[in-house]
Amino acid sequence: MMTNKKILVVEDETDILDVLTDTFKREGAEVFRAEDGDEGLKIALAEKPDVILLDIIMPKVSGLDMLRDLRKDDWGKAVPVILLTNLSATEEKIIRSIVEYRPVFYLVKSDWKIADVVKKVKGIIGE
Repeated sequence: MMTNKKILVVEDETDILDVLTDTFKREGAEVFRAEDGDEGLKIALAEKPDVILLDIIMPKVSGLDMLRDLRKDDWGKAVPVILLTNLSATEEKIIRSIVEYRPVFYLVKSDWKIADVVKKVKGIIGE
């Protein structure tokens, strides 16, 4: 169980957002949701979650831009971030961002199942 753990899911695809939110709530975590990077950054800095699941392609502010801004904050420099995307990590901008902003994991949506994401999160937060 992930009791007393905070997870922020930043994802513009409502189906994925709902499934991840429900799954982590069943695990006992407190879940915060955002549908774009601007909203996600505000919630992250206010709530200071234990881990952030972050989509890359979103309206308004992309996940990579949110991650860049998050890493400017003292707390935000260290928070574990898992990037969720449909893009492969071969695109130069993504590779550069991974090197510079250090997400903990990079998961391509077509390659993982919800159980895989839960296992990664539990590994990060020591459950």
